[in-house]
Amino acid sequence: MTDAPFVTLAVVGRPNVGKSTLFNRLVGKRLALVDDRPGVTRDRREGEGRLGDLTFRIVDTAGLESAVDGSLEARMRLQTESAIAEADVILFMVDGRAGLTADDERFAELVRKSQRPVLLLANKAEGRAGVDTAYEAYRLGLGDPMPISAEHGEGLGDLYDALKPFFPEPDEDEDDEEESGEGAPLRIAIVGRPNAGKSTLVNNLVGSDRMLTGPEAGITRDSVSVDWEWRGRKVRLVDTAGLRRKARVVDKLEKLSVADAIRSIKFAEVVVLLLDATVPFEKQDLSIADLVEREGRALVIGLNKWDLIDERGPALANAREALDRLLPQVRGCALTPLAGETGEGVDRLMASVVKAHEVWNRRVPTAALNRWLEVTLERHPPPAVAGKRIKLRYATQAKARPPSFIIFGTRTSELPTSYVRYLVNGLRETFDLPGAPIRVTFRTAENPYAKS
Repeated sequence: MTDAPFVTLAVVGRPNVGKSTLFNRLVGKRLALVDDRPGVTRDRREGEGRLGDLTFRIVDTAGLESAVDGSLEARMRLQTESAIAEADVILFMVDGRAGLTADDERFAELVRKSQRPVLLLANKAEGRAGVDTAYEAYRLGLGDPMPISAEHGEGLGDLYDALKPFFPEPDEDEDDEEESGEGAPLRIAIVGRPNAGKSTLVNNLVGSDRMLTGPEAGITRDSVSVDWEWRGRKVRLVDTAGLRRKARVVDKLEKLSVADAIRSIKFAEVVVLLLDATVPFEKQDLSIADLVEREGRALVIGLNKWDLIDERGPALANAREALDRLLPQVRGCALTPLAGETGEGVDRLMASVVKAHEVWNRRVPTAALNRWLEVTLERHPPPAVAGKRIKLRYATQAKARPPSFIIFGTRTSELPTSYVRYLVNGLRETFDLPGAPIRVTFRTAENPYAKS
């Protein structure tokens, strides 16, 4: 695999012409949220797309529309303009059924001024529907309109032919090259309640206004990934929509956003739960942390908006006490104060993330594990149940990511929850596994003398 940069395609156009549908089809996954209402997409969303033998970086953008300076719509438009500036080829999409609008003509002028190559796509042209209307698009001055159906995959052969000239000829030795040994990027999901400052933190980390931000709660809808590098280490940051209590989520689009955020947690290695330091550990914060632990992801908690706290020493001590009391299942989890807007503490946050990732990947030698088990049983043996002693004989680590252990013995199904918790805490303290989700399963060895 070569290190040659991908060709970058930006899909632009007014709202509700099918940009996210085309994006999803080309990346082969339902990454971008799609709904019948206009204006669903707000941030730029990137993915690795494929069409035939062409592989490229594709960017889904917010719909272009007229807006007052400083408004949310105007900030969305700036994100789209940034995507246009970074693109190698622009896919300008219009609605082949609805015909041209004043917004189409106005934004075609914006695209022409970018001096980027443009392919004009007339979407929603299933079968012959909309094809005649599509040819109205000639007057945009962007070349021949190409009728396609992003939803049904029609017209993609023509799109392939139009894109092919923008791609370099493959190197004859490309197949013989070894893949880079640098490894996959560290996958980090940034989660939290709405308006906790997740997008602002991502922007500060990557050093640009990559994510749409503002005082309005719930701006982010899609989970958007950004590739980045921290101290020479590849990182993939995923900004997610704010997670509210389930009972409050009634809108269909917000349900899709929440499902997208939960999916991001499942595919992350480390999850940064961002709390508002002025009102930390709300009930929803605890629910999100519990979800992360149940999914077996490494957890780091960031106390954001730390610049608004006056008595920092007592506030941090109170937060640490609350964390240990309210979330005993992630005891020792890193708690890092920071200010995403100013950048205070973000390096400490990343150092905590890397440490949590190391713990999440840790393996314990079997010999050390069984020495621990022997000492633990001498100090506090399992209780007797119905007059019969439970015996634990042997322990091994089944896997890491998260650290998972198997303990063999007799009558293990009758172990009380309190004793299991004692064993988990002992593993955490003895083998330095702070904050990591720890899985312990028990197996009963079969009696070889039992009749078959």
